Amino acid sequence: MGWFENYFEFERYGTDMKTEVLAGMTTFMTMAYILFVNPAILSDAMGKEAFNSLVAVTALAAGLATILMGIYAKKPFALAPGMGLNAYFAYSVVLGMGYDWRVALAAVFVEGLVFIVLSVTKVRSAIIHAIPISQKYAIGAGIGLFLTFIGLNDVGLLTAVVNDAGVLQFTGLNTSALTSGEILLFFFGLFLTMILIALRVKGSLLISIIVTSVIGWITGLAPWPEHLFSTPDISYTFMQMDLQGLLNVGAIGVIFAFFMVDFFDTLGTVTGLSAKAGFLTKEGKVPDAEKILLTDAIGTTVGAVLGTSTVTTYIESAAGIEEGGRTGMTALVTGLLFLGIGLFIAPLAGAIPAFATAPALVIVGYYMLSAIKEVNFTDHTEAIPAFLVLITIPYTYSIADGIGIGFISYTILKLFSGRREEIHPLMYVLSLIFVAYFAYLGGVF
Repeated sequence: MGWFENYFEFERYGTDMKTEVLAGMTTFMTMAYILFVNPAILSDAMGKEAFNSLVAVTALAAGLATILMGIYAKKPFALAPGMGLNAYFAYSVVLGMGYDWRVALAAVFVEGLVFIVLSVTKVRSAIIHAIPISQKYAIGAGIGLFLTFIGLNDVGLLTAVVNDAGVLQFTGLNTSALTSGEILLFFFGLFLTMILIALRVKGSLLISIIVTSVIGWITGLAPWPEHLFSTPDISYTFMQMDLQGLLNVGAIGVIFAFFMVDFFDTLGTVTGLSAKAGFLTKEGKVPDAEKILLTDAIGTTVGAVLGTSTVTTYIESAAGIEEGGRTGMTALVTGLLFLGIGLFIAPLAGAIPAFATAPALVIVGYYMLSAIKEVNFTDHTEAIPAFLVLITIPYTYSIADGIGIGFISYTILKLFSGRREEIHPLMYVLSLIFVAYFAYLGGVF
């Protein structure tokens, strides 16, 4: 036990083994839905026969990348195939643009290699350090609102769908479901979580998830696990990248789109989680950024080899951070649970219903929103771009889009307010890149 405490520097972060293990379990329980949601989305593009392989691949990619994050970067951040990126992979690239799913995997693989190069050369960390601190806190708060919306959407209370064209469509409050058993259990879980937090009960999020799940199983609102064990098989997707297919005209555009969304989703997530965990320095820098980003890049590359869309750092890691997780031990526990439960006891993880995990997402969103208080609202050139980030991330269902609007507006406001000396040179570059990115999305080129 002493080796773990020394290696992960428990004393430095004021934590202990019990807290770290509990935090790791909480993060896993909050993320476990990805074991079935990701295969469901990707199998629409790869074929329903790929589903079982994708369950194992999702668990394997998440487990290996998260363990690497824990041991190498020593941060309590978990990784898995990214939501939004998997939808873009399936519905836009494969079903929309008509590319074979093997070509799409190759694009993800190449994107991962590019990220590895940028991480090793410290370009990615330089970009993170160039971002104004007000934007970093706004990104964290915006992700909090995003998480809350995901939770409400997962349980069917507020509904929004992404159509085949990749456009988000809001359908508003689902009034017909307000008295359904699932919604009532969601509110039960939400109030149970709030009460436990108010009473300062350790492990409140995890306790709520477990209690609400058990009630759901007993009442028949969620199915009991049909069986505990399953045999992993990744043969359908393993090493299926079609690199030659990338030579086709237009494939570069696909890589560019994957690159932009993944790069800035990860940047925003890492920044937001670091702010939540108290890792940011006084200058707003993320300690060990190179190690975090290199782990993320390796995860994407290995994930493509295994057969899944982009692997990225998960905003749900905030659940474990809120439970006190501050070291790589949290990530190590989460990764081991992905390998153990995801690979061999997948039906049990799949039996955790959305109405049990949604309250945790809502509460974590509340905690992350608190970062906005660090923004100086007496300075309009800082506050207005922060506000635009805050509203754009949840309303567009995209972290990357919110960051882009924030960067562009920040640069323009500072420039035309005669405060150009406050703009880091890289912010000009990033703003222009986002202008090109939005132009690409708009079909300008």
